[in-house]
Amino acid sequence: MQGKQKNGIDRSRRRWLIATSVAGGMGGVAAAMPFVGSLAPSERARAAGAPVEADIGALKAGEMMTVAWRGKPVWVIRRTDQMLAEVRRADAQVADPQSQHPFSIPLPEYCRNPYRARTEHPYLLVLIGICTHLGCSPVARFQPGPQPNLPNDWPGGWLCPCHGSTFDLAGRVFKNKPAPQNLDVPRYMFLSPTRIVIGKDEQGEA
Repeated sequence: MQGKQKNGIDRSRRRWLIATSVAGGMGGVAAAMPFVGSLAPSERARAAGAPVEADIGALKAGEMMTVAWRGKPVWVIRRTDQMLAEVRRADAQVADPQSQHPFSIPLPEYCRNPYRARTEHPYLLVLIGICTHLGCSPVARFQPGPQPNLPNDWPGGWLCPCHGSTFDLAGRVFKNKPAPQNLDVPRYMFLSPTRIVIGKDEQGEA
């Protein structure tokens, strides 16, 4: 009798998880639609799926820019030495420091390192700016230290205002937060020292 009850509970739990995942996916679509709708026609075409180039020549240390790719915001951040140091210090505080459990796309092999970036360009971080919880877009909180809705020892990163998930300066989710996985890293490569392409690398298009 207990076995039948346990099986029934397991089936109910699976149905609940599936329903939650679908709801989360719909939330992600809802969050992305206004972002795509604000783009010019040529930008919307690129956002639909084609690789997109980004000029990072004017991006200063500590700054972030946003590029549209496949209907999602992609963040490009030029990190400072201090930011990279904070990434290493956060290893013990994040839930998946080695990014063993990707969200919607595999972590590119060339980003499988402590900084989740190309080894020849560790300062440049490229992330899909969609929270892995319910599809909201987190906000940058790069300034370390005490501030509203963040711990006193905050190292800098992103805060999702919807449900309080926080991510470090490599896009890794901190422990005991609603978001189950790290932010995704899309495939990308450098075309020149000041230009990258997102959605494509040496192996072809994503």
